[in-house]
Amino acid sequence: MKFRHLVFAAACVAALSVPALAETNVTILHVNEVAPAKALWDKIAADYNASHPGVKVQFKYLENEAFKAKLPTMLQSDDRPDMFYSWAGGVMQAQDKAGLLKDIGADVADVEATMSQTAVNAFKVEGKVVGVPFEMGEVAFYYNKKLFAQAGVKAEDIKGWDDFLGAVKKLKAAGITPIVVGAGEKWPMHFYYAYLVVRIGGDGALADAKANKNGGFKNAVFVEAGKRLHELAALEPFQAGYLSTSHAQSAGVFGDGKAAMDLMGPWLLGMQAPNSASGKGLAAEDIGVLSFPTVPDGKGKATDTMGGVNGFLVTKSAPKEAVDFLKFFSQKKYAEEAGATGAYIPVVKGAEAAIKDPLQKRLADDLAASTYHQNYLDQDLGPSVGRVINDISVAVAAGEKTPEAAAAAIQEAAEQQ
Repeated sequence: MKFRHLVFAAACVAALSVPALAETNVTILHVNEVAPAKALWDKIAADYNASHPGVKVQFKYLENEAFKAKLPTMLQSDDRPDMFYSWAGGVMQAQDKAGLLKDIGADVADVEATMSQTAVNAFKVEGKVVGVPFEMGEVAFYYNKKLFAQAGVKAEDIKGWDDFLGAVKKLKAAGITPIVVGAGEKWPMHFYYAYLVVRIGGDGALADAKANKNGGFKNAVFVEAGKRLHELAALEPFQAGYLSTSHAQSAGVFGDGKAAMDLMGPWLLGMQAPNSASGKGLAAEDIGVLSFPTVPDGKGKATDTMGGVNGFLVTKSAPKEAVDFLKFFSQKKYAEEAGATGAYIPVVKGAEAAIKDPLQKRLADDLAASTYHQNYLDQDLGPSVGRVINDISVAVAAGEKTPEAAAAAIQEAAEQQ
């Protein structure tokens, strides 16, 4: 009996000494300042964790500029995230070329079938699937209806570039700051340059420049875009100190009703209130959406859009659970919840029907009717050229660089990348 007791005791000690099964951690890095999106994603992670014992999925967030600055180093380290947010385009392609991304095509084909083909294609590199989209967005002018009315400006009358400049002049004459821009971070100013390229050159302008046709980025389209941007800036439409204003600060200025317009992505709707001095911002009914104006003799259509196709990329060392979570995340019920809460415009087919907010609905309708959708130039053209695009956009607006010199700088960067 003593021997049997000893054997039983030894077995118990051995069992207690065996370490618990290691938990699989999946880290997802994101840049997002919209509260509804954060709340939804944390909920999705919690749902997944609850139904998958031994797995812990966690979203981690970085501010926009910190994300862009730190991500390259993180991806080269042993502390890289398993998945991370992406605007697709040339930056994503460079990351794949560096061997940092995993080919997940065989795993997500069923998920891709439920999504917009345009969005799905954005996350392929030479046919290889490296990520899954979740959102499409349109950059547009958000305007303060009360300030427009105060200046006698009618949004429905702003169709072309001259109409737009006329509205800017009317707002200034009424003592109203026409436009707020966070040029301290540079990329918000590039929206003007990018849209002007699309409106002037149409859907073939960027492809031709990439192929180095007609002088590449030094051709007339890019020079003309710089001239139009300089023409706007010469009216001094921006708030005082715009060259040092951050994106968050600019959202707050708009939310405080201190500027009539902001050319921005849909996340502004979730940022303008929390960044305003009051914390309340503008009421939704006081905000309107205005498409970027067409340009005289331009090849671009009024229905051509510019904005992001956003998704998640999977890093080369990510565990299989990361891809499994990505499929879980992409369920239609969560896409519908994103639409219903105003978190973002989902890419899952049919989920846009859940959108309730009239401003988000307007953007979704624009994207559904889009004749050509251009990704952000600073992402589409790759990291090196993208930085130059952002730099020259601010330099041209500030009168520090001529449109010709700006176009030449882009071409030089493209040749060196």
